[in-house]
Amino acid sequence: FKGDDTCEYLLSSGRFLGEKVWQPHSCMMHKYKNSEAKNCLVDKHIVFIGDSRIRQLFYSFIKLINPQVKEEGNKHGNIPFEDKSASIKVDFLWYPEVNGSMRQRIKSWTESSVAKPHIIVAGAATWSIKIHNGSNEALTQYKINITSIAPLLEKLAKSSDVYWVLQDPVYEDMLSDSRKMITNEKIDAYNEAAVRILNSSSRNSKAKVKVFSVSKLIARETIMKSADGLHLPESSRDTNAMILMNVYCNKIMKPIDGSCCQPQPPLTLIQKLAFCFFTLSIVGYLIINLLHRNNFRKSKSCTDLESGEEKKPAISTPNVSTLEMLLHSFCKLGLIMTYFYLCDRANLFMKENKFYTHSSFFIPIVYILVLGVFYTENTKETKVLNREQTDEWKGWMQLVILIYHISGASTFLPVYMHIRVLVAAYLFQTGYGHFSYFWIKGDFGVYRVCQVLFRLNFLVVVLCIVMDRPYQFYYFVPLVTVWFMIIYVTLAIWPQIVQKKANGNCLWHFGLLLKLICLLTCIYFLSYSQGAFEKIFSFWPLSKCFELNGNVYEWWFRWKLDRYVVFHGMLFAFIYLALQKRQMISEGKGDPLFSNRVSNVLLFISIVSFLTYSIWASSCKNKTECNELHPSVSVVQILAFILIRNIPGYVRSVYSSFFAWFGKISLELFICQYHIWLAADTKGILVLIPGYPMFNVLVSTFIFVCVAHEISQITNDLAQIVVPKDNSTLLKRLLCVAGFFCGLLFFSAMQDQSRH
Repeated sequence: FKGDDTCEYLLSSGRFLGEKVWQPHSCMMHKYKNSEAKNCLVDKHIVFIGDSRIRQLFYSFIKLINPQVKEEGNKHGNIPFEDKSASIKVDFLWYPEVNGSMRQRIKSWTESSVAKPHIIVAGAATWSIKIHNGSNEALTQYKINITSIAPLLEKLAKSSDVYWVLQDPVYEDMLSDSRKMITNEKIDAYNEAAVRILNSSSRNSKAKVKVFSVSKLIARETIMKSADGLHLPESSRDTNAMILMNVYCNKIMKPIDGSCCQPQPPLTLIQKLAFCFFTLSIVGYLIINLLHRNNFRKSKSCTDLESGEEKKPAISTPNVSTLEMLLHSFCKLGLIMTYFYLCDRANLFMKENKFYTHSSFFIPIVYILVLGVFYTENTKETKVLNREQTDEWKGWMQLVILIYHISGASTFLPVYMHIRVLVAAYLFQTGYGHFSYFWIKGDFGVYRVCQVLFRLNFLVVVLCIVMDRPYQFYYFVPLVTVWFMIIYVTLAIWPQIVQKKANGNCLWHFGLLLKLICLLTCIYFLSYSQGAFEKIFSFWPLSKCFELNGNVYEWWFRWKLDRYVVFHGMLFAFIYLALQKRQMISEGKGDPLFSNRVSNVLLFISIVSFLTYSIWASSCKNKTECNELHPSVSVVQILAFILIRNIPGYVRSVYSSFFAWFGKISLELFICQYHIWLAADTKGILVLIPGYPMFNVLVSTFIFVCVAHEISQITNDLAQIVVPKDNSTLLKRLLCVAGFFCGLLFFSAMQDQSRH
């Protein structure tokens, strides 16, 4: 840990992930687009001064602004570039040697009457080695010249960003005869002189010349691909240019996936209030705990001095009060949230970019599947989609999604399409589970609604406050919350049709189907009417929940992507429960779901459907086109999986307790991964132990899973307190919650005003 500034790491160290992806030590590089580069460099003047290697870097840099630029013009002369649309001026100045001419040009910028460049990138040495045939006198003269230039560069560094590019190694076997004297030994000597002399007079000053030494590391890996043994291949030059862009622009543009050179964000007012609240909770819990300990000591058995008999305490172990339970939960939550903040907001732990390889995704998948099969147990009941089975389903899906995220597999389209089915399957279970509950129980009370909403949203609301992120950022929770409310409203509005009522008259089944058809019509209309959808969710205060980056487009896209699957889940639950009521399916232990012939036919169709979908998903070439088809066809693989899992009686009678354990905390795992397993809001990977990738994943995963499990318990404990069964008490709590959110909106408005 070297403090908040990760620029030193970006400029000096790193490694290649694969052949072309450069990973700086400890931080993440953002890949700048042309529009982003222009926004960052608007009204800026950048100067590259040096030899042919600096000229190459100049061209790679300006191609980030305008990719159409061609490398033309006098190679041994000055080359200007200007982007008038953004008022960006970039110049290359041909000074192949560190000499009096270069000194004079740099000195001219230090004069107060001259406009100074905002960025200066300088470097030269190979020409000096070549012209003077690698003599020691040339090296001595180089030291004298750079000593005279160094104070001028340090003076410029007070108002501009100044970079000195160290010399890259050469591939000596490929050098032409006229360049044979340029050896890596000589280059190292020149680099050593430059590093020793630069900043020698301002070691304690913040204004320093930044030594660009990372190019040497990149060149060592790629110089053998050089065309002449001296100049870097284009991919390496582009990497150097991207590093330069990250060094300068990250602190201006603040990209989420560009943690290098980004300062720690200041605490917001809401974050400060949250910190005070958790601190008071911890202090309050400690005080109550100390008081209880003292009371317990006083009530211990003591000896009667007169009779010599031991007195027994008249009281038993005191019950934990609601206040103590509340403070205990918030105390633990406060410590956990501190860890969240340190991992993904403070610049304490390192972050690295993801890099996808087939082995990094498929090997862990095989490993967890073997573990899951190893922990096989008998189910308590053998119904279709029983509790153990749905927990198992959620568990293995969540583990696959976690591996998908940490391996960066979203870049591989076939994997992406299969993961989309897993997300759809979660929503299918939402439709199936909530419909089944309301249909069978007929419980439309406020208590049930509040319980579900609290369990779904508690962690996300806390993270929105502590991590300063909008609600829509954790897109899956808004998705399941809105779908739960849609299911509730659909079934709760008049006429309320439940199983008990429908059993008395079959016409009620048609009434329910009519409700479902109306729901499907509304879904269809909203999915093809973006304007209507955005109007609904742009009303204040709904907009505060569903806006991301100032609009609700992201929310519309997420909702539209799986728009039919919840309806499919509700319809499946209705058909299954109707068949179950009429005893048209057999759910006994070891019995097939239907007659042998029907079961075999359905099983064959299901396997063929499952494989057909996988073949289609694996052959996808265009993500946009496949996403358009996904809402209509994802249900095919989901239903195929359910039938394969439930038709054979022996398969339905067992489950994996390993997967089921993870399934019980699947929501917490999905949300916690954003900040304490992944990093930079899922764009990178958290690095607790640098240099040991496998060991780091083991340690961070262990902590991550334990934290998710603990948060699940905290949520369950707080749900009992915040959402009581007594209606009058519940009403008071709801008023308190409404007051809390009003206060949150008020402070959020104050924050927005202060930012503007």
